[in-house]
Amino acid sequence: MESKGHFEFQEMAARLKREAALLTGDGLLAAEARTEEAEARLCLTWHAVAETAREMRQLYGVAG
Repeated sequence: MESKGHFEFQEMAARLKREAALLTGDGLLAAEARTEEAEARLCLTWHAVAETAREMRQLYGVAG
């Protein structure tokens, strides 16, 4: 899986794309941007869950 920074950048780029789509009235581009933003948020959530699991394993001394 790509790095957390990759998805942070993807989320930012999708927001900019969505703003551009709103300014130009391009509904298809706006939908694409919303999809990309949702995908980036989902992957960032996965990273957060993985990081929390890693922290919990360290805290309780569980091999993982």
